[in-house]
This record gives sequence, structure tokens and C-alpha cells, in this order.
Amino acid sequence: MSPTAPAPAHDLTPPQDLPEQVAAALREDIGGGDLTAALVPQGQRVRGRVVTREDAVLCGRPWAEETFRQLDAGVRLTWRAADGDRIAAGAVIFEIEGPARPILTGERTALNFLQLLCATATEASRFAAAVAGTGCAVLDTRKTLPGLRSAQKYAVRCGGGRNHRMGLYDMVLIKENHIAAAGSLAAAIAAGRRAARGVKVEVEVESLRELEEALGAGPDIVLLDDFSLEDLAAAVALNRSRGRPVALEASGSVSLETVRAIAATGVDFVSAGSLTKNVRAIDLSMRFAQE
Repeated sequence: MSPTAPAPAHDLTPPQDLPEQVAAALREDIGGGDLTAALVPQGQRVRGRVVTREDAVLCGRPWAEETFRQLDAGVRLTWRAADGDRIAAGAVIFEIEGPARPILTGERTALNFLQLLCATATEASRFAAAVAGTGCAVLDTRKTLPGLRSAQKYAVRCGGGRNHRMGLYDMVLIKENHIAAAGSLAAAIAAGRRAARGVKVEVEVESLRELEEALGAGPDIVLLDDFSLEDLAAAVALNRSRGRPVALEASGSVSLETVRAIAATGVDFVSAGSLTKNVRAIDLSMRFAQE
């Protein structure tokens, strides 16, 4: 088979809920009004620029643009890089000019989105580079910041990773408790096929014995949970001996230090929650100069 996952790395279409994400962030920050920006004269204009203080992969342009669009259409951003581009410490990311009040009000919200999404994209790029040449793709998980899942999954794609399921609604992923509730692994897979026609069905296994059972039950993908490198290689060999009826995903104890060795066993995918849940914000700075 040809293993597939939704939303390939090159798809940089912004998510449909982007305006709602920005609106929620602005409501959270502004509340009843920006008391400090109100100290600036109404007609004052400013210009400035945003600079990165460290190497990174740029991500978040649509969120920054939407932030200022919602505040004042007169704010103009001039970009020096595109989402997915590598940016070096000291580089200007964009220049900004327009009415002072909305720029001051939107500064933190815009930077919050950029710093988080650049961090996610940068981490994804490190993992993607680590598995380059193995034929294995790096996947994200549902371990995302609440309310910002589609944003972080966009950022993973910017960094060269690929998206696993978006949520509970677009793919069946059968785990230990589902199997226990259904009565058996095979029964759970059959129930998943009946309940959600037309979507991928994946099942998690914890041993080679369970993998044997899964191969006989007909899922699309098998998740190999916390397998040793030796067992991962054995799982790949077993799947190939059967004509590769399923795609194999390795998960559990995945880090930047271990991901290359995991990918080299021949699995199709490696999923890592750390792409989205352990990120450290990229250091960006915005500086204004009065016109």
C-alpha cells in the first residue's frame, strides 16, 4: 500500500477558524478597552519592525495580518519572509506602519501568535530534518494548546511535518480502553468500520502478538506503542511479509535524540506530541519609531 496521512507538509492553507482565534485572543487582551493606548493622541501614526533574536522557521503571518485587520484596516505590514522560510537571528520579519493606537493594541496578540507558531514550526523542522532520507514522515498529535489546534497543525506543516487526525471526528483511533469496552481488538475495528464509513481506522497495539491480531482484522494503520527498536524492526518485517496491508506508526518515548533510530526501522510514520506541547516561544521583538 502507499501510506497516506491527511494534510501533507506542503499544504500551507490557513485554517478556516483563524479569524475566530484572533478575535478570541483580542477579546481576552482588550476587554473593555486598551487603557494605555488611549494615552496616545488619536491621530498619531507610527512605523516599526519585528525582528527575530534567534534562528527559526517563520510561521504565523496570516494571524499577525488578521490581528491588525480586525483592529484597523489602515495598518500596513510589509513582510520580508514567507511562512515556512528559515529566518536567521537579527533578521527583520516584517515592517509595520499606520495609526499608533491599533498597532500598540495589537502588538502583543500578533507577537503571541508569531512566537508560538514559529516555535512549533521550528521544532517540527528539527524532527523532519532528523528523519530525512528514511522514507518516514513525522506526525503531530492532538496534544495541542486548547483553541489553537488548527493553528499549531498549520505550523507543523510549515516546519515540514505532517498532520495526524485533526480531532475525534475525522479518523478512528482505537486504543486500549476502546478495545476493552468493545470486547476484543477485532470487534473494535469492525465497530469502527461500521460507525465511521469512509474514514481511516487506526488501532494501537502494545506487542507483536497484538500486531498479529490487528493484521488479521483489517485496519488501515497500526500504531506501535512504545515498541523497542528491535520490536519495531520485527513489526516492519512482519507487515512486509504480509504484503504491507497496513501503514505502521511508531509512538511513545519519541524525542529529537531518538527519532532517527525509530524512523530507520522502516516504519511509515513517527508521531511526537512534543511538536506541539513542549514548545518554547521564539524570541521576537517589535520596535516602533514615531513618524
